[in-house]
Amino acid sequence: MKFSLDKMLKYLVLALASFGAIMIYSASSIWAEYKFGSEYKFLISQVVFLIVGFIGMNVISHIDYKLYEKYSNVILMICASLLILVLIPGIGQVRNGSRSWFGIGGLGIQPSELSKIGLIIFTAKYLSRNEKDMRNIKNGILPILGIILLFFALIMLEPDFGTGMVITLTLVAMIFISESKISFFIGCGILGLLGIVGLIIVAPYRMARIVSYLNPWVDPLGSGFQIIQSLYAIGPGGLLGMGFMKSRQKYFYLPEPQTDFIFSIISEEFGFLGVLIVCTAFFLIFYISMKMFFKTKNLFGKYLIFGLSFGIILQAILNLSVVVGLVPVTGVTLPFLSYGGSSLLVSMASIGIILSVSKHQ
Repeated sequence: MKFSLDKMLKYLVLALASFGAIMIYSASSIWAEYKFGSEYKFLISQVVFLIVGFIGMNVISHIDYKLYEKYSNVILMICASLLILVLIPGIGQVRNGSRSWFGIGGLGIQPSELSKIGLIIFTAKYLSRNEKDMRNIKNGILPILGIILLFFALIMLEPDFGTGMVITLTLVAMIFISESKISFFIGCGILGLLGIVGLIIVAPYRMARIVSYLNPWVDPLGSGFQIIQSLYAIGPGGLLGMGFMKSRQKYFYLPEPQTDFIFSIISEEFGFLGVLIVCTAFFLIFYISMKMFFKTKNLFGKYLIFGLSFGIILQAILNLSVVVGLVPVTGVTLPFLSYGGSSLLVSMASIGIILSVSKHQ
C-alpha cells in the first residue's frame, strides 16, 4: 500500500505538471509569437524544466531524507547567503519591480523559492529535537521564530510579500502542530495582522492592491486591471468551457496569463469541469501526503512531510483565491501549473523529499 501511494503521488504530480505545460502553451502562444517570434517559446522552456524536475524528483526520492537533518544548518546558511546576494545591485536582477532573481543566461533563479525547502528542513529538525521545549515560549518558540522573521525580512527587502507570507505561514503551521500553546498563536495572529497592515501602509502599491480588491472598478486600467480581466476570463467558462486554445482573454487582455493567472485561462477554456479537476488534483496531493504523514514514525520525517505538503497546498489556495478575487493580488504562482522554472523545480523537489521520507521508513 505504501508503494502504491508513492506511485500515485509521483504520477499525479507528473500529470498535473504536464497539463500545466499544455495550458502554458495555450495561454502564452499569442504573446510568445508577438514578442519572440515563436509561439512555442514558453512551452519549450517549461517542458525542459518539467523533464529536469521529474528526473530530479526521482533522484531525490532515493536519497535518505535523514541527510537533510544532518546538513540542515549548512542548507540554511546557503539559503541566507543567496537571499543577501540577490539584494546586491549587479548580482540580483530586478523583474516586475522586485530584486529577487539571479540571471544565468536566459534563465532566472529565485533564491526565495529555494529558501522554502531550506527553512522547512531546518524547522523540522528544530521541532523534532526540541519537542519538550515547545510549550515554553522563551526557550522553545522564540529562537525558531526569530530565524523565521529574519528570513521574512530578507525576502521583504526584495520585496516579495507573497512568497514571504507563504513561507512564514507554512512554518507557523509546523510550529502549531507541535506541543506549543495555542494562546501564543492567538497573540501572534494579532501581531501578525498589525504587521501586515503596517507593511501595506508603507508601500503604496500594496494599498492600491487592497483598494482594487475591495472594488477593482475604482482603477479599472491600473491596479484593478488584472482581477477584472481574470473575472472576464472565468465568467464565460460555464460548465465545459470555451474549448482548448479558444480563450479570448489571452489576446493581450490578461497580462502574461501563463504565470500567476494561468487558472483564469483554465477556467475559460475548460469551465467548471477544469476547475474541479485541478482542485481535486491538489486535494489528492495533500491527502496522499497526509496519509504518508500519519504512517511516518520518525518525528523529523513527519514534520518534513507536513511542512512541504502544507506549503504546496497553501500556495495553491492563495493563488486560486487571488484569481477569483477572494484576496488581493499577491504575486504567488500556482504550483506545477504556472510558468516558471524555479517554482516548478522547487515544487517537484518538495515532492521528491516527501517520497524519500515514505520510502525510507
